[in-house]
Amino acid sequence: MESIKLDTAWQKVCDQVKSYPSVAPSQVNAFFSRLAPQAMSEDFLMLTADTEFIKNWVEQHYLPHIANALFDLYGNEFTVAIEVDPAAQAAADTRTVEPARDTAAKPVAQPADPRTVANDEAEPSALSRSRLRAMEDLPAPKEDRYISADDRIPLDASPTSSLTFENFVIGDSNRMAYSMAVAVAEAPGRAHLNPLFIYGKSGLGKTHLLRAIQNYIMETMPHLSTIYVDSAEFLTDYTEAAAGHDKEKSSYRNFKQRYEEADVLLIDDVQYLQGKKQTLDIVFQIFNNLTSRGHQIVLSADRAPKNIDIDERYKTRFNSGATFDIQPPEIETKLSIIKSYLDEYRESEGDPSFTIPEDIQLYVAEISSSNIRELKSAVTKIIYQMTYFKRTDITLDDVRTLLENHFSGGPSKRLSIADIQKEVEAFYKVSHSDLVGKKRSREIVYARQIAIYLCRQMLDLPYNDIGKKFNRDHTTVMYSVTNVEKRMQESRELREELETLSQLIRDL
Repeated sequence: MESIKLDTAWQKVCDQVKSYPSVAPSQVNAFFSRLAPQAMSEDFLMLTADTEFIKNWVEQHYLPHIANALFDLYGNEFTVAIEVDPAAQAAADTRTVEPARDTAAKPVAQPADPRTVANDEAEPSALSRSRLRAMEDLPAPKEDRYISADDRIPLDASPTSSLTFENFVIGDSNRMAYSMAVAVAEAPGRAHLNPLFIYGKSGLGKTHLLRAIQNYIMETMPHLSTIYVDSAEFLTDYTEAAAGHDKEKSSYRNFKQRYEEADVLLIDDVQYLQGKKQTLDIVFQIFNNLTSRGHQIVLSADRAPKNIDIDERYKTRFNSGATFDIQPPEIETKLSIIKSYLDEYRESEGDPSFTIPEDIQLYVAEISSSNIRELKSAVTKIIYQMTYFKRTDITLDDVRTLLENHFSGGPSKRLSIADIQKEVEAFYKVSHSDLVGKKRSREIVYARQIAIYLCRQMLDLPYNDIGKKFNRDHTTVMYSVTNVEKRMQESRELREELETLSQLIRDL
């Protein structure tokens, strides 16, 4: 079968799966990009995945949807088989780093880049060849065929805890951090991902990814010692061990040994170790001990390593592996989070028909801040109103009133141009008269353009209205906004700077 025809047919299947109301398109894009069609006949489809993890995940969560899509398109039942691509597996095995410990870990394949699709001309596996049927053309798609959601096979997820890769909602804002977390979970200890440092503001999913790594390794590689610890808990452990050192000499040794014997150590919110010099010294010793033996370190913080107020040598070590940020979620991702949360509620309550009107879901996504915990609590409020108070006919106006003071930031926050100007002036140490005046020094122009950009983004006011507060015409305002947007695309440091400033403004 021609590879072009096969690819075209597979793309139609992907598009059909994404059209189903219970499916998050961002999840399909992320996982299906790591599948490749190898063979297809009138009732059989063979796919290959680039890793065992992707194979298992798709089989568990999307195999019914793929089968339903094939039925919708072609009007008959298909058998769908998925294997790990042997070429990708062999290439990955040569790059596997085995953790250095007494009990040898079974080699785990390194995943391919999530944006890469397996080669169409790769040789099919033995199973693929044995099941492949000779056929010149694909079956003709059947028009106007639709199966209701109630007739489709339900998904069956059984995660080891509530925070897993399966229920992490993927979007453009977190896709790279997610992919690297999966790579570490599948093959901990690879030098170029050790340490893995994930950063982003509170509530964006950093802890979720760390816990997902922990859960995946504990489930698939139980012989490895995996420790997750919050920095506050680590500090408490160290303080208690140090306090008992005089009375019991083994207390400090036991404390250090516990962490140094870990195959995978995950430390959350390391920014809280600022100013804790002795604790940082211990972290540094444990860090060096583990990484020198090929054991995996994963760290998270609410800011990049360079922006944490610690000694330069710690910054260098934290940044010596792979560093990835999680940006605030876009509207599409927040909508996917809401739908996923509703799925969880329906499953937990045994009420498959429960839903929140689409216009209300969109409204919550639009007015919410970037904090996912706040987003979920807003949905919980609405669910509570609809179920406890029997308000199944809840309206958009009702929700506006209900969530009026719910979010700590975001578009619902009442701000003014003066608020933004004040924070920008303090941040860049320029006076108000200079910010709105005629001075053209580089530092002042930079601060002025940032302030104008933030006014446009956070207040969504017309260019003329913003210009009046800066003594500029609308063309100057437009140029400032465009200039900052262009520079943001080229500079991650500027994006971080703007996010920090935005948060300061929201916290007013």
